[in-house]
Amino acid sequence: MARLIIMGPPGSGKGTQAEHIARHFGIPAISTGDLFRAHVRDKTELGLEAGEYMDRGEFVPDHVTTDMLKQRMEEADAADGFLLDGYPRTVIQIGALDEMLAARGKPLEAVLALTASDDELVARMLRRAQEQGRSDDTETVIQRRLELYRDETQPVVTAYSQRGILVTVDGSGERETITAAAIAAVEKSLAA
Repeated sequence: MARLIIMGPPGSGKGTQAEHIARHFGIPAISTGDLFRAHVRDKTELGLEAGEYMDRGEFVPDHVTTDMLKQRMEEADAADGFLLDGYPRTVIQIGALDEMLAARGKPLEAVLALTASDDELVARMLRRAQEQGRSDDTETVIQRRLELYRDETQPVVTAYSQRGILVTVDGSGERETITAAAIAAVEKSLAA
């Protein structure tokens, strides 16, 4: 069992990689996006609050995201391990996650960061937008999402790098190759 985080810019394939990596380690992949959608669909108190922000195109506040994650991490399948996708997104959320894990006496073990050039990320997202009929995913919007990711998430990457638990893998190329490289890098980190 392992306690992991996967990070990467929009279009890096982290959602797909999260599923394969989590399956390999026998842990649940916990995506904040999936949590938001489930809470909104089920009209929970947290879902109603999150939905108000999502409907305005705003980020869901840290406290709502953290409360959803706390509930999910209390489920039996996440007791001994998990792979978080989409959390923490801010330095404040790092502190909240540290508190959750300290309460369990089980620290975070590795943070996997997928990287790819902006050109590749933009090309992937434009292709996905075309395949899924997302007319709102224009190159301008995609560039803005990449800027937001760098501005908000780079401090998180830096913080985990300073802790010595960051593992970086090139997210370019074929999915199977990236998955194999990611699993090998995480296993090496866990064995260190």
